[in-house]
Amino acid sequence: MERNMDLRIRLVAISLALMMGFCSSCSINRLAVRAVADTLTGSKPGSPSVFASDDDPTLIAEALPFALKTYEALLSADPGNAKLALATGSAFVTYANAFVQGPASMLPLDRLAERDAENLRAKKLYLRGRNYVLDGIEIRHPGFKAALSSGNAASPLAKMGKDDVPYLYWAAAGWVGAFSAEPMDFNLMAKIPVAASLMARAFALDPGYQSGVIYEFYISFYAGMPASLGGDRSKVEAMFRKAVEASRGRSASAYVSWAAAYCVPVQDVAAFKDALAKALAIDPEAFPENRLANVIAQKKARWYLDNLDSLFIDTGSD
Repeated sequence: MERNMDLRIRLVAISLALMMGFCSSCSINRLAVRAVADTLTGSKPGSPSVFASDDDPTLIAEALPFALKTYEALLSADPGNAKLALATGSAFVTYANAFVQGPASMLPLDRLAERDAENLRAKKLYLRGRNYVLDGIEIRHPGFKAALSSGNAASPLAKMGKDDVPYLYWAAAGWVGAFSAEPMDFNLMAKIPVAASLMARAFALDPGYQSGVIYEFYISFYAGMPASLGGDRSKVEAMFRKAVEASRGRSASAYVSWAAAYCVPVQDVAAFKDALAKALAIDPEAFPENRLANVIAQKKARWYLDNLDSLFIDTGSD
């Protein structure tokens, strides 16, 4: 209850700060915007995200649309703020994945039209987020977007360092996420190698970034993409092992990704159940910095277990 009240208080404070800030001079307004952005994103050292540490997905799902528009308002007041562009973009990508595409994937077959509509909405949100993050990269590396469009991104990518990894990760995640929401978009399909090059650079610079989220990305990417776009099922298990190692077994989503992306296609129901059991055994309260992600992943794990008959020919039950 205290966390829920804390979130509401912070959002109200943000609204008040915005109204006060826009009445001030430009320089003061810029400082106010950045202070509010730090509060919202938890970007100050030692400050966990108010969203990531919450344990109520419904509350966050209801709060995030307001927060997304707040991010955009902040960014319009400070368009040269690369960190704010990253925060805005990553928030859109997160919302698309956790609260639009994720729930849509669990809708029953008799709601297929609704699922398709939500996937299209997720695609738009993913691309919106990707574009904001690419803007952030452009601020840090002028000329990058032109190089990306012309197919000559290798040189600017090679010049990037570890501080660029969050930008590369979120831009690629949004790009690939959009394609996963509508795999028949052939224009997006043609750009997947470009998105993959961003993630590959992030992986080269910091493979263990954020306790293994790049490894988790590659679980689904290698398992789900055709070989022509970079898929490689022989690498999936190694990515899963690395993800578990990097997170020290604290990430339920690593186990859920492995179960869905690998165990279902090869029809290994025993490995599937084992992975989901490990996901559900994680105590979200023990790892506050990853609380929300674990709660959401565990919800999906329970859904998978409740729907074994639709996933496996032989569920292994008597």
